[in-house]
Amino acid sequence: MGASEWSIQDLAKAAGTTSRTLRHYGELDLLPPSRIGTNGYRYYDQESLVRLQRILLLRELGLGLPAIAEVLAGQTDTAAALRTHLELLKQEQDRLARQIASVHTTLRKTEAGEPLMAQEVFDGFDNTQYKDEVIDRWGKDAWDSGQQWWKSMSEAEKKQHFQTHLDIAADYGRAHTAGLPVDSDEVQAIVRRHYDWVTIGWQGKRGNAEYFNGLGEMYVADPRFAINYDKHGEGTAVYVRDAMKVFAAANLSSE
Repeated sequence: MGASEWSIQDLAKAAGTTSRTLRHYGELDLLPPSRIGTNGYRYYDQESLVRLQRILLLRELGLGLPAIAEVLAGQTDTAAALRTHLELLKQEQDRLARQIASVHTTLRKTEAGEPLMAQEVFDGFDNTQYKDEVIDRWGKDAWDSGQQWWKSMSEAEKKQHFQTHLDIAADYGRAHTAGLPVDSDEVQAIVRRHYDWVTIGWQGKRGNAEYFNGLGEMYVADPRFAINYDKHGEGTAVYVRDAMKVFAAANLSSE
């Protein structure tokens, strides 16, 4: 193996992902190996590195895999594609800066007992970043229904919805830190609140075990969601997923 060639294990380690993920990308023709050795092992060259970087950038920007395939198929000029990605990252950087400023403002006003303004509280938050992913997982009807529900809410209701989840995530973190078993009554009570919160977003639809477990797996697999729990302690996202599995097995149908 040459200096400019990487095995699937080395590439996965360098990119902070897994060999399984890279093989999945290969099966979708998103990231075919540059060659397959006589031993059946997959190897990747520098062009593969750039292509994987583009895939990961688009994933972080919220695109689903079918949408990423379309983008990659339509952009044959690598330098032009990277310039586009750079611009998108700058836009994301600006959005995150606005979120940070928003939280700073909310914290300062909360501590000072000053009134909050909705425009300040939610500046930089954009739920449409998950559009492609929601459609990929649950279909366009689920996205359209969710958007209709979200737009029907008042600013106060949106704020409360965010806060409810923040409280749930913090309680998971405290339970994890305390070493409470995921099947304990205390933890399962948190999961019940979590399930009820999710049900609000599904407009009252009682999601089955597959739906709820799917959410739990997404919390672990997708760093955009994992950070909401792992910021309360490393491994909390996995703890949440396992607690959700226990709840689903005991309370939800498989259909």
